[in-house]
Amino acid sequence: MAWSRPVGWVLDHVVYRTTVKGRENVPTGGPVIFAGNHISFLDGPVMFGASPRPMHILVKQEMFKGFLGQVLTASGQLPVDRRGDRTALQRCREVLDAGRCVGILPEGTRGSGAAADINGGVAWLALNSGPPVVPVAILGTRTGAEHLDSVPRPGRRFHVSFGNALTLARRAGESGRASMDRAALEIRAALAGHVQDSIQLSGQPLPFADARQDLTAVAGTPADDH
Repeated sequence: MAWSRPVGWVLDHVVYRTTVKGRENVPTGGPVIFAGNHISFLDGPVMFGASPRPMHILVKQEMFKGFLGQVLTASGQLPVDRRGDRTALQRCREVLDAGRCVGILPEGTRGSGAAADINGGVAWLALNSGPPVVPVAILGTRTGAEHLDSVPRPGRRFHVSFGNALTLARRAGESGRASMDRAALEIRAALAGHVQDSIQLSGQPLPFADARQDLTAVAGTPADDH
């Protein structure tokens, strides 16, 4: 996985021009969940390259084919079935329990990136593994009315900002479902708020949403499952 870090840096700072803010908000040790907004297929690699710590990113399993699949596997990325995948969540939990970092784009698929809705997988991981969740705003990887599959021209300015870490825990007397719902709401609010703050600071607006979001990815794990 070490070789993929320079590759991510080259993508961010040679192929594109990426401004990175908030690295000091990322815990320097222990497990961390990075939760980023999702507007382009480049969001995962861009987040990876901007982060001060390496991470294992959940990538749709359809990408794990041929040479690209070999690269994704070798770089430590994790396949996920977007129809609902408990196996992917368990793999993420193992990574976190080992003290490493996981990157998730919890909106489920590419859209406006406003984090109006997120899936429950990130909340389940936060409650069952206990790591802090760092909201990540990713801007510029898709702009205006560009198609969801568009490839930004080299040299475009991207903005990546790491927000304040959020720690979640079950409350006494709270059911598993209630804990999951509350955690998901808190994560969504933190991510959506950080995205809006980053828009104000960077001057880079979100793109138009031209596809309905699919929120089934890594969801569906029972709230009371430990």
